[in-house]
Amino acid sequence: MGSACIRVTKYLLFLFNLLFFILGAMILGFGVWILADKNSYIFVLQTSSNSLNVGAYVFIGVGAVTMLMGFLGCIGAVNEVRCLLGLYFVFLLLILISQVTVGVLFYFNMDKVKQEIGSIMTKLIQNYKDGQEDKLQEAWDYVQAQGKCCGWVSFYNWTENAELMNRTTVTYPCSCEDKPDNDTLLVQKGFCEAYSVNKTQSGNSPEDWPVYQEGCMKKVQVWLQENLGIILGLCVIVAVVELLGMLLSICLCRQIHSEDYSKVPKY
Repeated sequence: MGSACIRVTKYLLFLFNLLFFILGAMILGFGVWILADKNSYIFVLQTSSNSLNVGAYVFIGVGAVTMLMGFLGCIGAVNEVRCLLGLYFVFLLLILISQVTVGVLFYFNMDKVKQEIGSIMTKLIQNYKDGQEDKLQEAWDYVQAQGKCCGWVSFYNWTENAELMNRTTVTYPCSCEDKPDNDTLLVQKGFCEAYSVNKTQSGNSPEDWPVYQEGCMKKVQVWLQENLGIILGLCVIVAVVELLGMLLSICLCRQIHSEDYSKVPKY
């Protein structure tokens, strides 16, 4: 009966560690995606916020350690090595404490992150240069075109751009242009002149711009919250798996009274 119980616990722990390894790979992949994506909301947020960069490296580190722990847990469970199971329990406990700490810190700093992003986006709009090759400007053009929004709070944010407002004709940010739904595949860059406006009019009045009226702040925040919900759900699943893994490792450790180190694979 005792042997059968050990066998069941051992293979349950093996399955949990396999799942743990896969979840670790997903967390690591998400961190790499944050750093590698150069053409979406995430690039604008990553470039504008140091907190997101730090978060990406935390995800990569936690994912890598999680994968390593899943691997060691599989070896310790299959070969019934109490030493590896003990180390596995300790590392799981440390990872769980780290995850809770990072989650709490991030939750209480969310307002600070939002303010930081808003401040940098406003500066980006103010310093936007027509015809300049800049990855952040291109990413912001993509956000405005795909999000069907203009400016940060509203399209009036663009009135703070001196180069744009010094134009003598009605000129607006090209990526803000209000287009039909089937004409948004190509993202335009720089500033465009409105040809349909009365040519006798002088000055560049934002009321005459054929652009989206809504700012991008709410859409970026909604996008961020939706993706953070996915991350939070993934982290909760990982935490549950960690707790079950810790419980099973303790049970298996208590049931193993002797161990044969010759069963540990040597490389």
